[in-house]
Amino acid sequence: MLLSQDSKKTLIARASQWLTLHWLDISLPCRLPAPVCPSVPWIPETPSAFYTMATCWQVLWAYRSYLIVFALPILLLPLPILVATKEAYCAYTIILMAFFWCTEALPLAVTALLPIILFPMMGIMKSSEVCIQYFNDTNVLFFGGLLVAIAVEHRNLHKRIALRVLLIIGVRPALLMLGFMLVTAFLSMWISNTASTAMMMPIAHAVLQQLSKSSRDRDIEEGRNNPTFGLQEISDKNKVTKHENRQIHPLPPGSLESKTNRIQKKYKFSQGMSLCVCYSASIGGLATLTGTGPNLVLQGQVNSLFPNNVNVVNFASWFGFAFPVTVIFLLLTWIWLQILFLGFNFRRNFGIEGQMQEQGRAGLEVIQREHRQLGPMTFAEKAVAVLFVLLVLLWFTRKPGFYPGWGKLAFSDAKGKSLVSDGTVAIFVGMIMFIMPSKIPGLTQDPERPGKLKGPPTLLNWKTVNEKMPWNIVFLLGGGFALAKGCEVSGLSQWLGNKLTPLQSVSPSTIVLILCIMVAAFTECTSNVATASLFLPILASIAQGICLHPLYVMVPCTLSASLAFMLPVATPPNAISFSFGGLRVSDMARAGFMLNIIGVLVVMLAINSWAFPIFNLYTFPSWAHSNSSTHCVSSESNTTLSNL
Repeated sequence: MLLSQDSKKTLIARASQWLTLHWLDISLPCRLPAPVCPSVPWIPETPSAFYTMATCWQVLWAYRSYLIVFALPILLLPLPILVATKEAYCAYTIILMAFFWCTEALPLAVTALLPIILFPMMGIMKSSEVCIQYFNDTNVLFFGGLLVAIAVEHRNLHKRIALRVLLIIGVRPALLMLGFMLVTAFLSMWISNTASTAMMMPIAHAVLQQLSKSSRDRDIEEGRNNPTFGLQEISDKNKVTKHENRQIHPLPPGSLESKTNRIQKKYKFSQGMSLCVCYSASIGGLATLTGTGPNLVLQGQVNSLFPNNVNVVNFASWFGFAFPVTVIFLLLTWIWLQILFLGFNFRRNFGIEGQMQEQGRAGLEVIQREHRQLGPMTFAEKAVAVLFVLLVLLWFTRKPGFYPGWGKLAFSDAKGKSLVSDGTVAIFVGMIMFIMPSKIPGLTQDPERPGKLKGPPTLLNWKTVNEKMPWNIVFLLGGGFALAKGCEVSGLSQWLGNKLTPLQSVSPSTIVLILCIMVAAFTECTSNVATASLFLPILASIAQGICLHPLYVMVPCTLSASLAFMLPVATPPNAISFSFGGLRVSDMARAGFMLNIIGVLVVMLAINSWAFPIFNLYTFPSWAHSNSSTHCVSSESNTTLSNL
């Protein structure tokens, strides 16, 4: 049979398409509805060229993770092959992990394990030296702190604290927003920002529902008191009422226009409440060393890159620097969200008007009901509260800075250096949680074995820890510490520092500002821990190359790594608030863009003011000379930073 030229092209295109689909085992007609040939049901009759192109793009997108994982290491091979040095090998590992972290082609924790494979194979470090970085002192601090945080969450102590504070502050619109922000930020200082957001969002949602319910009841009551309301004819152009006598009157207070305005205001208020919870969770984590991952990355990498440092980053010094940042940033965030979602009518925002007072009372009833349901404080809650306060006191008094502290006085070596760390304290209090009973000591009946006696359970058990412990963050932190150690051992840090010496002619504050903006933009697309792990070793090299105090560059960029406010996928608290509905990506981007600017400005204010006496940023420290071939004179660094 003779076929026309067009028929031949169509047949060839369909045959090639069938071969492609058959080889990939994909049933395309099930995925993309299209007319099919009666005799050969798997061959579509749509235009073949367009259909094949669409199929190829779908296949590539479906297999994008596989393509990245297999193709990227091969594409980057010219770097270690053409430049066969340890510096190039380490750079190859960093670039590869950066792409994997940004694209999430592999899980973040799995990507963090790559140094265990690549560093020994490339001759950079021994396997034993790499593996020890995955559970160093900073990871121990993170693990111990989370043990106490899990106990607080397991015994529901955080919810009792939240409701009590909300009852004290009040529930007027502006104060209600401030109350949720203060409570969420405080909880996020000690437990994960994800857990604090997941706990506070249902409470905020219940309060908003009660406010909406009371408003609906009031509208129904107004409709009953105004029987002519249902008979009024509304003009779309002039929004006026028309009666039989042809006279035009303005709309009454209970009309459609005022109800529409109230609905719109309630909608914007609910948006502001959702955003204030997730934003304050991210801001609160800045205050403490264990509050968020980047803070621990900073401490671990400073100790790894500069082993001779005098423990400059500890719990007390970080809290003294970061807590004022958190307070200022939180207040400015509250003001910005209030202006954006509540407007400039401060009489209405603070509930001075009668209508808002009624809504405030409705919200107060919800919080009081939730607080009553908790009942009296149990023995377990009291015990966890006492141990939590003990942990904080031990952290603060171990090495406060203005006196030696119990760590140096009671546990020190022959040279007078403290033998204990913040991780020691965290593990000590965490182990007590596994020993102390959750009820007043006594014997009870075993429900599983009648007639047998059983002691009360402990405050914390391993099953709960195993379910709630974010093990992926432990590996992610370890991967960052391994990268930092690899940069030091391979000489990549020294090479970068030497190449960046021309930056000495630029103002240090300008350099830090540009770096903070770059890190804040980068962290919107990837994990904040991964961002800090990638940037901090490079920032340390920059500081050494231009003879700046390393903390003057590393500390503000660490805080900037937590400024992820614009996208729902930027951080888990944003995603949780977004999942409750009522928010659009544009709403979060509009509010978060200004918060990024405010955050960078607050960080710049802090690093150029009270950070100097806390971290002694006046001179280039002697412990930072270890990895730098550049001769840095302390007096020159003093002159540079004193003129900021």
